[in-house]
Amino acid sequence: MNEHDWLAQQFEEKRAHLRAVAYRMLGSLSEAEDAVQEAWLKLSRSDVDEIENLGGWLTTVVARVCLDMLRSRKSRNEESIETQTTEPAIHRSAKVNPETEVMLADSVGLALLVVLDTLSPAERLAFVLHDMFDLSFDEIAAISGRTPVAARQLASRARRRVQGKEVAHDADISRQREVVDAFLAAARKGDFNGLLAVLDPEVVVHTDDAGAVLTNTQTGTWSAESLAEKVARGGARFARVALVNGSVGVVVAPLGRLRMVFRYTIVGSKIAGVEVVADPQRLAELELSVLGND
Repeated sequence: MNEHDWLAQQFEEKRAHLRAVAYRMLGSLSEAEDAVQEAWLKLSRSDVDEIENLGGWLTTVVARVCLDMLRSRKSRNEESIETQTTEPAIHRSAKVNPETEVMLADSVGLALLVVLDTLSPAERLAFVLHDMFDLSFDEIAAISGRTPVAARQLASRARRRVQGKEVAHDADISRQREVVDAFLAAARKGDFNGLLAVLDPEVVVHTDDAGAVLTNTQTGTWSAESLAEKVARGGARFARVALVNGSVGVVVAPLGRLRMVFRYTIVGSKIAGVEVVADPQRLAELELSVLGND
């Protein structure tokens, strides 16, 4: 076996780990595969004799590639809002098996991916590498260009957002969860009567411009029948229950990529108000926390 074949074999043995790191960093299997491939290209051009710990070296390279990709993603407007639909299309390269990506997303947890997508690139790197892959803050500092103390603070801040420290599991949150769970279950089934059961006879809807485009819904007062009919037709394929600014709401996130948030005003056991948020800047300002599987 020549040196190139040996190196390729060593890399393949570590591919699964590298892909796991990249996927949790990026939330996209196609992008994760690109990051892993970039690591292979860097390795094939490097002097292997100078690499003391190949696994650690590759993890560092993948993490840095992912960090650059996250920063690039944050700095650009990835798609025009006019091209989006209520159920956003999932863009992936031809080499990615859709079933594989769905299984991978489920294994990580869609709710977790949604919250990770709201973190800054540096926060996401620190949290993923430390809390999920047990890297030290010294190692994370070297990757991110921060001090170990700063890396620790980034991970701590991210952890608070992921775990939802502000969440009080009191009766009010439980009541909200019951109503939203019932609404979402009915929406998924297209159950008109089930939707009517949890909607106030007159529901006040507020939506930003982006949300109006995505949902074809206008701000105003809707009858329960009209809103139930619209929701029943639209379905809720990518919708998941989550905590939004401390209250129970719904996020629409295909494979963990946040696209839209619904906030609810609940009076008694009825939804009396709905706020639709889809503007990227407004989404970035929301505090989202993980709730259990819905």
